[in-house]
Amino acid sequence: MSLFILYWILVAVMLAGVVGAFVPALPGSSLILIAVLIWGFANGFSGLWLALIVAGIVLILSAGIGFIATYVSAKGVGASKWAQIGAVVGLILGFLGLLPALPVGGPILGILAGAVLGAFLGEFLYRKDLEVKARTWLAVKVSIAIVIGSVVGNVLEGVLAIAAVLTFLLTTWSQVYPM
Repeated sequence: MSLFILYWILVAVMLAGVVGAFVPALPGSSLILIAVLIWGFANGFSGLWLALIVAGIVLILSAGIGFIATYVSAKGVGASKWAQIGAVVGLILGFLGLLPALPVGGPILGILAGAVLGAFLGEFLYRKDLEVKARTWLAVKVSIAIVIGSVVGNVLEGVLAIAAVLTFLLTTWSQVYPM
């Protein structure tokens, strides 16, 4: 296989990684780093260090950014640990399809619905000291904040993934298309 064909296959893998960075439960930044490493092995890591460092940093940041964004938004509205645990359990159940079958959206919609329902139930069950109306309102507010934090985290991960791909393209383009 020529380096030209390999290059464009790896760029396609990286673009799939960008999509994965925006969409929860799909591989994102790890695909980008793997593609950069494959290009490095195929091309002797010549002129690749900046792209490799950026992809590594993006992978490390992406590992925590979603959790941090969700945590900050949940704490901002006074969410309990129960809401956060409920969101994680709901996310896992939604992804695995243990929630009722969804006619559209599949596991991605299941993740979102599971996180919302899990956060709502966790907060609602924890706040037994409040009247039903007050704890229902608080549980709704918390579940919305958790989803917003998760979406913000995914957008940030996506932006970082785009930066990693652009860095790769800028540092390797001249290897494939010499001037």
